[in-house]
Amino acid sequence: MATEIRGEAEEGFGPVADAFGVNFAKGGERGAAVVLYVGGRKVVDLWGGVADQRNGRSWLQDTPAIVFSVTKGVLAICAYQLVGQGRLDLDDPVVHYWPEFAAHGKAATTVRTLLSHRAGLVALDRDLSFSDVLAWDPVIRAIEAQAPLWSPGMAHSYHTITYGWLVGEVIRRISHKSPGEFLRTELSGPLGLDLWIGAPESVIKRAAWLEPPMPDSDPVLGAVVAEWFASEPVADRAGSMGGAFGFPLTDGQVTFNDPAIQRAEIPGANGMGTAESFARLYAACVSEIDGRRIMTSAQIDDALVVQSFGQQVFGPPDRGERWGTGFALDSPPAQPLVGPRSFGHGGAGGELAFADDTYGVGFGYINNRMGGIGDARATLLTAAVRSCLRD
Repeated sequence: MATEIRGEAEEGFGPVADAFGVNFAKGGERGAAVVLYVGGRKVVDLWGGVADQRNGRSWLQDTPAIVFSVTKGVLAICAYQLVGQGRLDLDDPVVHYWPEFAAHGKAATTVRTLLSHRAGLVALDRDLSFSDVLAWDPVIRAIEAQAPLWSPGMAHSYHTITYGWLVGEVIRRISHKSPGEFLRTELSGPLGLDLWIGAPESVIKRAAWLEPPMPDSDPVLGAVVAEWFASEPVADRAGSMGGAFGFPLTDGQVTFNDPAIQRAEIPGANGMGTAESFARLYAACVSEIDGRRIMTSAQIDDALVVQSFGQQVFGPPDRGERWGTGFALDSPPAQPLVGPRSFGHGGAGGELAFADDTYGVGFGYINNRMGGIGDARATLLTAAVRSCLRD
């Protein structure tokens, strides 16, 4: 039985609707939504499927979902708000804002180094408990006590979970607001976004229930990545925060379905929001939304400078991923976006949100069935967007 797709795509953007339908018909999609803005105007708004497989609850236009590392891009946008306010210089040492960070060889580490996965703090030596991770301060103390795993700035590895506290604590020290509160007061509130780091109960109640990853679409690459994870203890410590929780699964269920995790602030991974909100946020980076643009062209130029690429210190074989300051960049074949001016972030489940100032694009795609290695759902959608923009 075909899944009913709701919403609309304006004339000229039918290929995006077609790709969205293919993801349900052939890509294993259960519930999802995609929204596209171009030039400050919403041109695609589609949703469909089941939000919660346990009870058959339908996916609605305002269904939010956990988006894993898509949250990192949101946090980077928050950091650039402080840059715009003249309160943060990305090339300052972190200790200028967070003095205790200096211990154990970290005094010269810059804020840009944190945002670029170059800080050498992918995993922590201290074993943390579940309650430690939810409480914020114990993680900060563990970061302060941690010696980098390499000389900061001299190499890179993806900071799977620690990124959120590294960047989030800088935001907190400057603004005197937690990252979730900063997002709420500076961006979500003014832009009318249903977007959270630390979601309230009213949002959690209508959120999508995440399902475990599908089988790998690329079994050969999947086997290589699985072998790397099995042989690299740093990878497990990075994803689990030293054993605080399973990632992505605990007892066969997606760990981040836990309302305690969804209520907390784990700002590298537990953002929750609607596809509309992610698209609208990124649209506001490159166009005026309700008379407000939240990033300048100079800031985007800065964010787009490639900071990290090539083989990671701790990572599977390189597939061409590139990072700027705080954002993943257009990186075919690993993560193709729409062009060299694209910036944003994907997430472990297959979600994706990004902007592109050449085309004035703000894009948001969320789902509730995690993808395996080689998951092509977001890639199919971005290919469709490219075809519409370039025709």
